[in-house]
Amino acid sequence: MARFAGKVGFGVSTEVRPGVHKDVVIERTYFGDVVRTARSADQADKLNDDLSVNNSVEIVIDEFVNENLLAIRYVVWMGKRWKVIDVEVEHPRLILRLGGVYNGPTPSVS
Repeated sequence: MARFAGKVGFGVSTEVRPGVHKDVVIERTYFGDVVRTARSADQADKLNDDLSVNNSVEIVIDEFVNENLLAIRYVVWMGKRWKVIDVEVEHPRLILRLGGVYNGPTPSVS
C-alpha cells in the first residue's frame, strides 16, 4: 500500500456580504494511504477520451473534515487535482474515491 501526502480541497460556503454566500475553496494537507490504484479511459462520442483514475485515498479524520464532510471537492494527487466522486466514513479514517480531472474553482493566490 502506497503512502499519501497531499492536499484536499473543500468548497466552504462563506458570507461575502449580508445575505450573499459564495463557495470559497480551501486546501488542507492530509496524510494517509492510497488503498486502490486503477485507471480508465471513458470512450464516448468525443474526439478525446475522458481519463479517470478510479483511485481511493484514505485519510485520518480531524475536526475540520468532520465539520466539512459534504464540502470535499478534490484531492491533489501526483501533481493534478482529481474530483472526489465518493466519500466513505470508516472511523477514524475517511476513504475518498477519485474520478476524473477536477476543473472547478481553486484557492485564490494571495
